[in-house]
Amino acid sequence: MVVLDRRTLLAAMGASVATACGRRKSSGFAGHAFVANRSGRAVGAVDLNSFVVTRHIALADEPAQVIGHAAHLAVFALCPKGGTLYQISAGRLEIQRSVRLDPGVTSARFPPDGSCLWVCSPEARRLIRIRLNDLTIQSRIALPGSPEDFRISPDGRLGAVSFGEGAAVAFVDLAAGRLTKTIALQGHIGRVAFRKDGLLLMAGNKSDRTLDVVDVPAGALAVRLPLGIQPEHFCFKADGGQLFVTGEGQDTVVTVYTYRSEVGGTLLGGRKPGFVAASTSPEYLFVANPTAGSVTVINIDTQKVSGVTTVGKDPCFIAVTPNNEYALVLNRQSGDMAVLHVGTIAARRMRSPAMFTMIPVGSEPVSAVVRSY
Repeated sequence: MVVLDRRTLLAAMGASVATACGRRKSSGFAGHAFVANRSGRAVGAVDLNSFVVTRHIALADEPAQVIGHAAHLAVFALCPKGGTLYQISAGRLEIQRSVRLDPGVTSARFPPDGSCLWVCSPEARRLIRIRLNDLTIQSRIALPGSPEDFRISPDGRLGAVSFGEGAAVAFVDLAAGRLTKTIALQGHIGRVAFRKDGLLLMAGNKSDRTLDVVDVPAGALAVRLPLGIQPEHFCFKADGGQLFVTGEGQDTVVTVYTYRSEVGGTLLGGRKPGFVAASTSPEYLFVANPTAGSVTVINIDTQKVSGVTTVGKDPCFIAVTPNNEYALVLNRQSGDMAVLHVGTIAARRMRSPAMFTMIPVGSEPVSAVVRSY
């Protein structure tokens, strides 16, 4: 029989604890999460290495969206009420410049190459192209109605605009600055999204609770897929082969196989599922449940629920860090950001991701973008 003295035993215990702690230790992410705090009229910069708010960048208006692109060392905050776009340095964490657009502007979008920024203006019924080196307006494209959503094709050549109760979608040649085709549909057309190859456009029909699939080259409706819910939130699988849809009507996530143009089935998404986001490696779908204050995690490969994690009050937006290590959940009512550790799902075979930390970020956080240092 081997007898360990006190010193040897304590050393062995210490090594065991150190090993366990090493497994739990997170590597963080070398960058910031920029969070739009609507009621706080500010963008909060959260350091994702130390997990603290580095700075609150005050604005003169209420930001509803913050976006960024790898081609630019800046993020952009869109404030619909005053119609202002702010450019914020991602390095110095301060406002660089701003431009006044139309009141009520929405849906700021980058083309794939980040060469400019397009902004949708529902009240003025137009699209606005912004040059980014000096934040000036390059052009405006008139639209036949008030747009509800706007997306850019994967090759950057086409824009797709939905017109809500106008029951139509339109395609815009972005280089030429003109409409090319308007497709009459029926019902309230809200959210739109291009398939990864750009050949099909998915249009969410809120009133008919269908997904209207438009053949882009033909400029015509290809098929209408019944969903059983109002299609309000979209999220694609990384390869573009599956589209996950949530909305009012059922406590489910509807899976659409985009290359077969068919509904694959439904998954339990939690209570009144809302915003959805996905990690790519491993592939998980994160579904916000605003009324329950939780996030449902679904394994995309197995199409099974991995677990449910309690977060803050009214989770409304989820961003996944580029290293797929964390899912950042913005809680609108409680004014904080829940940080979920994605790696714990597979590494520890847990039923849900571990809550890594909770960070107070400001008043009414509604949108976020992650940028490297």
